[in-house]
Order: sequence, then C-alpha cells, then structure tokens
Amino acid sequence: MPAAAKKTAAPAATSTVNVGDKAPAFSLPADSGEVISLSGLKGKNVVLYFYPKDDTSGCTIEAKDFRDLSAAFGKANTVVLGVSKDSLKSHCKFRDKYELNFNLLSDEEGKACEAYGTWVEKSMYGKKYMGIQRATFLIDAAGKIAKIWPKVSVTGHAAEVLKEAQKLA
Repeated sequence: MPAAAKKTAAPAATSTVNVGDKAPAFSLPADSGEVISLSGLKGKNVVLYFYPKDDTSGCTIEAKDFRDLSAAFGKANTVVLGVSKDSLKSHCKFRDKYELNFNLLSDEEGKACEAYGTWVEKSMYGKKYMGIQRATFLIDAAGKIAKIWPKVSVTGHAAEVLKEAQKLA
C-alpha cells in the first residue's frame, strides 16, 4: 500500500493563493502531540513556512533562525509553524536536536502543501521529481494572507518575515 500513498500529484500552479485571499484551512498533527488548525489560531498572526526536509542544511538554518527570533515573533502576536511531509517521529528528532521552540506540522498526505501551492515539480541533476518548494506565508489575525515569500532564500529570511509580522502587530 505505500506505493498508493506516494502517488505523484500534478505540478501545482506557481501560487494557488494570493495576498489578500482567505488562507486555506488546515488541520495537521504537530510534534507537540496536538493537532493544530488555522481556525484555532484566530486572533493571532501565523507564519506558515514550508520546507523540504528535516535536518538538511538549508532547512536547519531556516529553523534555527526562526527559533532564535521566537520571542520577537511572540511579542508581535505571531505563531511560527514549520510544515513538511516528514513524519512526526522525524519532526521530534529534528526539534530535539536543535532545541526548536515552535511547532513542526506533519503534512504526510500533502494536502496543505497542495492547498498553498508548495508541492511542485523540481529538478536536480536533470532528474525531475515532486517536492516541497520552500515558501513562507504570513497570515494575519483575521485569517487572510498578508505576505507571501515564494522560493525562499534561507539567509536572512526569518528576520525579513519578523519585520512584516511586526507591521501587523
């Protein structure tokens, strides 16, 4: 049955959501053991960042940067959530190894990735495959997309997201 679970989706559009749109709903298991949904975060700004894989170089740098700015995000009434298709077990190992202080959500079925347009066809060494395109969405307290960073470059990204979140506070 694992083969059926890994069926390849068609490439997503470059962006399925736009600034000003109502953010697509999600309800995903978190490394904390709870299920986190967008509806449960009403009244708070949300940074929803999609990343390809736990404990890889770029993803680790990005996670550590969000970790280090966690207090400032909190002061800006903003919750940070990382999303990948990794399992909860993988997320817990990643969280513990780098002392991450925000939730990692497991989207093993890829529904949130597809809803936000981050499940795309990628290419490496001439080989095409489906994967998560690193992207970040800032969702305001009313549940609308306030800012989108498609195809994120990791260096300085968390600080840039924080500046935008502070504008919403």
